[in-house]
Parts: sequence; C-alpha cells; structure tokens
Amino acid sequence: MNFAHTDPALRIVVDRWTAPSDRAKLTALLDRLGADAGGRLDALAATADKNPPVLEQFDRDGERIDRITYHPAYQELCRAAYSEYGLSALSHRGGLHGWDAVPPHLVKYLASYVFVQAEFGLACPVSMTDAAARTLRMFGDPEVFGPWIDALTSTDPEGAMTGAMFMTEPQAGTDIARTETRAERDGDAWRLTGKKWFASNPDADVIVTLARFPGGADGSTRGVGMFMVPKVLANGERNSYTIDRLKDKLGTRSMPSGEVSLTGAYALQVGELDRGFRQMAEMVNTSRLSNAMRSSALMRRAVRDAVDHTRVRVVFGKTLFDQPLMRATLLPLALDAEAALALVAYSAQCLQSADAGDDSARGLIRVLTPLAKHYVCKRARVVTGEAMEVRGGNGYIEEWAHARLVRDAHLGSIWEGSSNVIALDVLRCMRKLGAHRQLADTMRGVLAGLGPDCGAGTDVLRRRWDDLVDEGDLLVAGDEDTAQAGCARYANDLARATMATLLYDLADFAVTSGRGYRSLLVANAYLSSDSGDVPGVALRHLAAVVDGTDVAADVAQAAAPRSDSATGVLL
Repeated sequence: MNFAHTDPALRIVVDRWTAPSDRAKLTALLDRLGADAGGRLDALAATADKNPPVLEQFDRDGERIDRITYHPAYQELCRAAYSEYGLSALSHRGGLHGWDAVPPHLVKYLASYVFVQAEFGLACPVSMTDAAARTLRMFGDPEVFGPWIDALTSTDPEGAMTGAMFMTEPQAGTDIARTETRAERDGDAWRLTGKKWFASNPDADVIVTLARFPGGADGSTRGVGMFMVPKVLANGERNSYTIDRLKDKLGTRSMPSGEVSLTGAYALQVGELDRGFRQMAEMVNTSRLSNAMRSSALMRRAVRDAVDHTRVRVVFGKTLFDQPLMRATLLPLALDAEAALALVAYSAQCLQSADAGDDSARGLIRVLTPLAKHYVCKRARVVTGEAMEVRGGNGYIEEWAHARLVRDAHLGSIWEGSSNVIALDVLRCMRKLGAHRQLADTMRGVLAGLGPDCGAGTDVLRRRWDDLVDEGDLLVAGDEDTAQAGCARYANDLARATMATLLYDLADFAVTSGRGYRSLLVANAYLSSDSGDVPGVALRHLAAVVDGTDVAADVAQAAAPRSDSATGVLL
C-alpha cells in the first residue's frame, strides 16, 4: 500500500498550496515515501513498538555510561527519517530531493505527515532536532553554534546529531517560573545543576534547556535563561549529567523518554539570559505545530485502516462499508482527518510567510499553532478510538495497528503543553494581539474569494465569523475566571470554523481548476455536520469521500448546509 496514493486529501493540498516549481519534486518525494511508509517502515514501526529501548547505566567495570540500546528496527527507522528522507533537515538545507535551495516548510510537514502514518514515536526527536537547529540559528551566536547547527541538519549518518528539549522538572511543567535548575558561570561557559523530569530523546547529542542564572529574578520567567548542553565535550568525555531511568509510557514506546540529573553539566548560553523562556517558546511553538501534524497523520492512518476493514468484513450478507450505520460512523472520521490536514498545511504556509518577514502571517501563525495543537490533537484521540472500535475485538489486539494509534494519540494532547495550557495560550493571544479578530478577518478574506459553487457555505461561515468575533470580544472583556473557563470551548469553535473555511478554499480551487466537485462535497458535509446531522447524500457517496473519486456538481451541492436566513442557525 502507498500511503500517499490512498490519501484522498493529500493531492488537492499539494496542488493548492505549493508552487508549480515545487510540485513535481514534492509529488515524487511523497510517492517514494508513501510506498516506503506503507511497507517497510510500517513493519519496522510495529517491531520497534514491541521492542522498546533499554537503558544501560553502567558497564561491566562499574563505570557510568548511561547508554541507551535500541532495537535494529528503530535504528533503521532513524536512518530513514534523518538520512534517507532528511526530515529534520528539510527546513534548513538545500540539495535534498531535487531542491537546490531550502524547500518550503510545507514540504517537511507533508513528508513527515506521511512518515508518521507508519511511525509516530520517532517523529518527536526528529521534530526536536529540527526545532533545536531553528532555535540556535535564531538566537545563538553563529560563530559558536554554526558547527552544531550543521550537525543537527546533516543527513550524513556518520556526522549527524539529534536534538532534544528538556523543560519539565518535578515541580515545574507548565509553570516555568518554578524552574529550579541552576546555572553558574564557568569562564565563557556555564555549569548546570538540577533535575529534568520528562526528557524525550534523553541521549540526544544537543540538548536545549532552561536554568536559573545568578541575579535573575526568582519566581519569574525573566530569571530563566536558555542553554545548550552537548552530550560529549570537546575532549571526547561525557558531559556531567546522568540518565536516571526511562519512563514506562502508555505510547510512543519505540522512543525513549527519561529522567535526567544535571550535575555541573557544561553548557553554552543561547541568546539573552533574561529572555530564555521567550526564546524557548519559539522552539515549543515549532514543536506544537509538529504535534498537530502528527495527530492528523494518526487520524488519516486510523481512518484508512478502518475503511479497509469494513470493505472486506461481511456481516449478515453485506459488507460493513455498505451498512448505513457504519457509513454514519466512518464519514465524520474521514471529514475530521481531511479538515485536520487542511489546517496543518495552511499553518505551514503561514509559517513560511512569517519566516520571510510577513508581520501579518507572524500574528496569524501565533494563534493558528495553539488552535491546531488544541483541537487536532484532542480530536485524534476520538478518531483513533472510534476507528479501533470499527475493527471490533481485533482492533483491541496489539497485532493490529489500531491499539498503537490510540496509545500514541493520547500523547499529542500532553506534549508541549496539555490542552488546558494551550487553550489559555489562545486566550493570551486574543488579549495581547486581538488574534480572534485577525483570524476572522483573514478567513473572511478567504471566503470573499470563493466562487458561487461555495455560496451556501460562504453565507453560513460569514455569519459564524461575525458571531465568533462578538463572542471573543465578550470573553476578553469579561472577568478572568469566566474567560478561562470558556476559552477551551471557544478555541474549539475557532478551530472548526477555520477548518471549514479552508475546506471551502480547497473546494473552490478544485472546482475552478477543473479537478471536480469531490472536495466541495467534503466541505459541505463537514459544515453541515455542525448541525448534528450528516447529509444523506454524503453517506451515499462515502466511497468518493474516502477514495478521492469525483462526484457530480449536483451531488456536492445537495450536501450544502441549510440555515435560517434570519439567524444563520444551521437547520
């Protein structure tokens, strides 16, 4: 199976949001990676999940080594991710997969999206390696960190390095102001002492972490600086920190997470000392968007596996796929997966513009990132769970992928900030930047450019964006307790309206470019489902939704949302 070819949403996303000069190269990359993910990589991931890494703290002579041994399947996955496909290098280097210059961010996100459908756990260190290189480039002295950046972005297995981000401490997860790790001057460098509680990829070559510095304000994030801790010192000796144990996790069992004690570890300062937390936020936000991408990939894989099962499972003389209730189960899952990919891809484009100096895009990606992280990651838990149930008892058995997908999906809502933390971040964006208004203005601009085929959805969404602006204004103007209590629900509403708008943008592109009406069927069905009912025409044409085949214009229009002309409420 080729995971790129069996994804009905991927082609229109590539065509809509990539330049013609990039399209052929990206298509070739996705074709190659899709075939690999559907075969070799999927088999390796299943083996790696059942053979987790092991920590060796001492050698036979009693010397401390803190070496993590990996199953050969995981090591081969690493070679594929870092070297064959260069997933952590794609946003940094030219000369990969036919691009002379650095490819657009969307290339990395879509390639990673296909890879993650086979292996989720490794995508965490891949993302952190990418983010560490980005952070050191943005804030570090290039003369100091240049060699490290080169190694983090290398695809040469002999010289490449991996990165990690150590933030969480036993008493300080979300509340970074409670960080207790201390940094002390040591000439031009620093020595760090403290304990990091949830450190994924704990044997990384390059660690970006936070610590309190002398004279910094206690109890404040302004007293926390950012530092880079190398695994190996210039003289070849191990740095002064220990991996105390590996976590026994529910999911991502192929990739180690551990507890680390820094014991006077050599470190280099990154950027301005009193802006360490703000600088780390850049790395965290990059990882958050990656989290949303990974969750969307889990959704796609879960839906594909569920659909494939229903097409061969016969119950009472008819395949499950042809049974009305099963269709009503599968359709919302497929719509969720498609909407999630649209949001991730559009956000990647915004990040590209923001990095190119577009201030508007910079404000937009600031809110799109937590919205995607909040909604898509939480929704993936539902989609993977429902898809597991579709397969029945076999779905609960570890010999199938569904159980692993469910276990892995729960981590997306926890990594880089749990859902409540992310919702509060959306509220912070609204208060500081008026982010809900900027997002509404941007989405209204998208709607204004749509053609008449999208008219019914455009009318509903215009009213919805007006309502969301009013609700957001009330939320921001209200008392703090009420605003915090309501921000998660509001973030979900913003995310769904954004995804619905983007689905119509894709649909309009498909119609006007002669690619057919299937995307319009999806957009209409997604928006109509907000009323609680899934259009019967979409259920009857479920095959077109999950396979990507076209439908007639009248079929797509029959799924359009109907609303009260006075109130705009969906009927």
